[in-house]
Amino acid sequence: MTILELLLTAVSLAGDAFTVSICKGLKTNFHKFKNALIISLLFGLFQTIMPIIGYYLGNIFTEKIIYYNPYISTILLIVVGLLIYKEDDKMEIDEKIKLWELFFLSIATSIDALVIGISFSFLKLNVIISALIIGIITFIMCFLGFYMGNLLNNKVSKCANKIAGIILICLGIKIFLENLFK
Repeated sequence: MTILELLLTAVSLAGDAFTVSICKGLKTNFHKFKNALIISLLFGLFQTIMPIIGYYLGNIFTEKIIYYNPYISTILLIVVGLLIYKEDDKMEIDEKIKLWELFFLSIATSIDALVIGISFSFLKLNVIISALIIGIITFIMCFLGFYMGNLLNNKVSKCANKIAGIILICLGIKIFLENLFK
């Protein structure tokens, strides 16, 4: 795998986390830098760890992980999306980041990185360097995504929870439908 292919893989893996970061930026107006940093670090950390775990799992659970990946991601994204959607819109912006929510979103958006890690074991790639590149790209994209969402916050703050919830639910459904007929 060339460095360009690895960078493109990293960008594609970070896409879901980027979308979630935009949603979190929509809902947050306090401590912007701190919240952007927390979100970016958590998503970047999971996107770094998961390929390493996948690499070492290698052939052991390959078929089961690949088979259940879209279902696990779909369930986590839809459940968190529904919880966010149901939040009271009177509270227009969040003062605190909910770490439990970020934890589940980090898992949901990084399961595909676990599968990529399995493929890295077949390709005999240096998993540590590859995972670090994926994590750094994810961090950067999430940091930018948070601020993009935050810029939109002023325009859509009255319905930010609904928008963020709908986006996460749609992302979960998209993942499910993409893998339904494989």
